Amino acid sequence: MSMEEVIERLKTDKEEMNKWVGVYIGVLAVLLAICNVGGANAAKDATRANIAASNKWAFYQAKTIRRTSHQLAADELEVLLVTDPGLAAPAKKTVEDKLKAYRAEADRLKRDPEDGTDKLFTEARALEAERDVNLRKDPYFDWSLALLQIAIVLASVHLIINNFLLLGLSSGLAGLGILLMLNGYTLLLRLPLLE
Repeated sequence: MSMEEVIERLKTDKEEMNKWVGVYIGVLAVLLAICNVGGANAAKDATRANIAASNKWAFYQAKTIRRTSHQLAADELEVLLVTDPGLAAPAKKTVEDKLKAYRAEADRLKRDPEDGTDKLFTEARALEAERDVNLRKDPYFDWSLALLQIAIVLASVHLIINNFLLLGLSSGLAGLGILLMLNGYTLLLRLPLLE
């Protein structure tokens, strides 16, 4: 084999290797896009759940204030009945009826299956839990994005200077980035440094 044949063979091998590195970079770019979608969705879902939870808590607070005002009015009527035993029968009947109505309304505001404070409390807590899950996901996507971008840059530099150490480092960072991205979607592992 002549020197020219060896040089030609090395050029061909290098071109073939560079094609595969280009494919590798393309795959990383696709994974980067998928990771970006996951991170953006986690952030949007956290914001949406936080806004919805805030709305539920505001409605809960309004209902609780209304319920408390009914309870206070009922308490005042009870005090009236106790402190004025000589109240005329028709007036006493009116006070007792109003007392029952206030107590019933206070109970309805608490237990109403559509929008009672018990239900609003449960729904607000569920929305907070959803928000918290999405907030835990977001850092995994952030770190994954950074690692995948660095891996792409290192692989690209390898194409220019043909340094296999950079390609190896790129592969390691890409692997770690992929694992973090998968964990962002699944939350199988909790890494306190990232949360």
